[in-house]
Amino acid sequence: MQMDNLTTLVQSVNSLLWGMYCLIPLLVGTGIYLTIKLRFIQIRRFGDAFRQVFGGFSIFGSKAGKDGMSSFQSLATAISAQVGTGNLAGVATAIAMGGPGAIFWMWLAAFFGMATIFAEAVLAQVFRARDAHGQIMGGPAFYISRGLNNKPLAAFFAVSIIIALGFIGNMVQANSIADSVYTAFSVPQWATGIFVFAIAGFIFIGGVRRIASFAEKMVPLMAVVYIVGSLTIIFANWDMIIPAFKSILVGAFDPTAATGGIIGASIKEAIRYGVARGLFSNEAGMGSTPHAHALARVQHPCQQGLVAYVGLFFDTFIVLNMTALVILVTGSVDGSTTGIALTQKAFTDGLGAIGPGFVAVCLFFFAFTTIVGWYFFGEQNVKYLLGLRWVPSYRVLVLCFLMLGSFLHVGLVWELADFFNGIMVIPNVIALLALSGLVAKVLRDYEGKFLVGETPEYGALSPSRGEPIDLEPPAQDGQRRRFRLRRRNRHVNLDEMDQLKEEGLDRF
Repeated sequence: MQMDNLTTLVQSVNSLLWGMYCLIPLLVGTGIYLTIKLRFIQIRRFGDAFRQVFGGFSIFGSKAGKDGMSSFQSLATAISAQVGTGNLAGVATAIAMGGPGAIFWMWLAAFFGMATIFAEAVLAQVFRARDAHGQIMGGPAFYISRGLNNKPLAAFFAVSIIIALGFIGNMVQANSIADSVYTAFSVPQWATGIFVFAIAGFIFIGGVRRIASFAEKMVPLMAVVYIVGSLTIIFANWDMIIPAFKSILVGAFDPTAATGGIIGASIKEAIRYGVARGLFSNEAGMGSTPHAHALARVQHPCQQGLVAYVGLFFDTFIVLNMTALVILVTGSVDGSTTGIALTQKAFTDGLGAIGPGFVAVCLFFFAFTTIVGWYFFGEQNVKYLLGLRWVPSYRVLVLCFLMLGSFLHVGLVWELADFFNGIMVIPNVIALLALSGLVAKVLRDYEGKFLVGETPEYGALSPSRGEPIDLEPPAQDGQRRRFRLRRRNRHVNLDEMDQLKEEGLDRF
């Protein structure tokens, strides 16, 4: 009974947090403000952004190391977190609760979100740092603590994202995998849990190098498989494509007319579910993807900002639209089925008996890549808060939560995931708004100096060479020499880490 009461309480908080008067206007408003501030960067530099991504595209890029990863590896790591269960279940929920018109509001939110995610990536590049082993790291905690000079707010963000993504979020993803595999193939949840545990542990232990290598290969593969499967259904029902788009546009302003009264949604509900599910899927403004973009090896911060919004475009306007169109062209909306069940119904209608299995396989890859991305984001914040010594403990805890999530299906866990995802947005958005002037300055530097061949103020070609700062605390020269010697040794043992702890040098 107490658990039910707590679940009801968290649900009430979430309905306010993710409602029309809190995070939705905050995130969309931030996107609109940044779009104007950056002079519609998502339109002006759209072609440059795609050339930046695909100019040096390779799924066998140079290995990631202490100096970060390639721009595409950073993008793939970010997309691995963005493209998840929300692209399968979230869009179906939006259509079921808000009608086809919810997709229009998803598009609108994503358009403005492209400016938001550009700003996040730029700030992550400008304020990145090195840990005690000399490896590059970064994210909102770093631009909040250094850009705003507000360490308590940075710590609040770091704790929130560790809980939201590293622990509870990954638990939810594991639960989605286990449930879908059991439904489609009757594989026991415990068996799926052990498999996820083993593969995830192997990738986690390999660190940033293995995570980057996994992401750059798996993300393009899973995207191609899902898009091909979806297009097969869409073109098989080609006569319903135009009516599907018509229902989206009509439903944005008259949901009842678009569904013939099957869904009794209002415009308010279409906006609410479309924007909320869209933001939850593309993660613009949530502060998650900057952790990956901070590690990109680029010559100017704005280059990775452009790459970042290509990731959002891919997530919403391609992958998420595939799900929406499959649901609409197959006429699977019945007014009662929602979530992943609606998606499975649509693919069953389109592909026949293999539909549920296809969705289960895609959901496995989408959710698993999200687990890897979210683990990595959490790890960056563990380093920020507690130092390198606590990363192995964090790794073990994440694996335990993955295993536990495979067995449990507790409503409270899902509600808590939504709650912590919501509260971590607030400090990140505060920083984005406060530092918007800096983002605009970096963009002017990119367009006014870097692109015309002059020496820029930011990035690898600047006088500072864009070097990440070394976040070791002030120390005497002798201490600094000892610290550098320890950092050069790749195999730091526990005794050395204890000594670093005593000297206060392990925190970064």
